[in-house]
Amino acid sequence: MSGPEGVAAIVVASFFGSTIFVLARAVARRIEGRSRQPSAISAETSQRMERMERMLESVAIEVERISENQRFLTKVLAERERVLLAPGQGGAIA
Repeated sequence: MSGPEGVAAIVVASFFGSTIFVLARAVARRIEGRSRQPSAISAETSQRMERMERMLESVAIEVERISENQRFLTKVLAERERVLLAPGQGGAIA
């Protein structure tokens, strides 16, 4: 089988071989993907996650309140300092 028939046989064999290889690889990845699927979350774990989410939300609200209080106090202290050091007051501290 030399000549054009030999080349054709090699091309056909290469084509079918590569096609089978690609299909086998796809099937293997699909089988492997099934084993990597996350397991179902139990009801207890789901409840714990919900409680943790609620706690995190309440902590975030408290942190926001603290930051608002800090901004307010900074503003009040800055105004107080500005009034105490205003010209014409003589720099007297009340």
